[in-house]
Amino acid sequence: MEIKKIGVVGAGLMGAGIAQIAASCKYKVILRDVNLEFCEKATAKMKSGLDKRIADGKTTKEKVEETLGNIITTEKVGDLKDCDMIIEAAFERMDVKQGVFRELSGVCRDDCVFCTNTSSLPITDIMSGIVNPGRGIGMHFFFPVTAMKLVEVIRGEKTSDDTVKAVFEVASGMGKTAVECKTDTPGFIVNRCLFAFMLEAVRCYEAGVASAEDIDTAVKLGLNHPLGPFEMMDLSGLDSFPHVCESLSSLPVTDWSTPKSVEKLIEQGDLGRKTGRGWHDYKAGK
Repeated sequence: MEIKKIGVVGAGLMGAGIAQIAASCKYKVILRDVNLEFCEKATAKMKSGLDKRIADGKTTKEKVEETLGNIITTEKVGDLKDCDMIIEAAFERMDVKQGVFRELSGVCRDDCVFCTNTSSLPITDIMSGIVNPGRGIGMHFFFPVTAMKLVEVIRGEKTSDDTVKAVFEVASGMGKTAVECKTDTPGFIVNRCLFAFMLEAVRCYEAGVASAEDIDTAVKLGLNHPLGPFEMMDLSGLDSFPHVCESLSSLPVTDWSTPKSVEKLIEQGDLGRKTGRGWHDYKAGK
């Protein structure tokens, strides 16, 4: 199905960013929160930021007017009934997200695609109360939404291939690059990798290996990362950190032995760039 109208549930930083980027890419957007004042504050902040871009010569008044004109705000869940897709960006708590989708399931069309922007909670559990679980999926944007290019697309246990395809098309329509997380694993792709990295940085700090400032500097200059791990934690907000840690707690602790997949590549002589092949193929024309 072609997605033309998108409902965004939650007018916080993530929801507002998703609404703005969708509207700027010509999607019709209905931004909904439990209090219309939250929506009005979000759109006012959008306008302020977009006006600054006009002043800096990065966009035009006409484009800003078109973007804002593509957004309708509401506090009524019934106003989402004709949406082709819903992107939920409510508080990162299972009961809150489940409640949102249970309510939406009684309002929206059966073919509406239900997306959750959760960064770590299980998609299957979030979508457990919807009528058609094949239409439920994770669509995880990154902050700030207007600048970050990545969208993680996460399958629940019953997510259909058509739903995955629809979300990839919308992500592309928003100018984003989508990657598919094929299983509903804790932390998905990015946070599963990122938190292993950040937790090890914290352990180094707590063990007295180095200061937070020096660990940040070492990572930025030694690994060419734009931000150090502690700077990243501060940017995301430390209050979200325990929630992600809890969701990752079911994963096994770090195993420092060489993974079998790496051993297999070594046995094959695929050592990386110096042999022309490793995890990726670096041979001419590839």
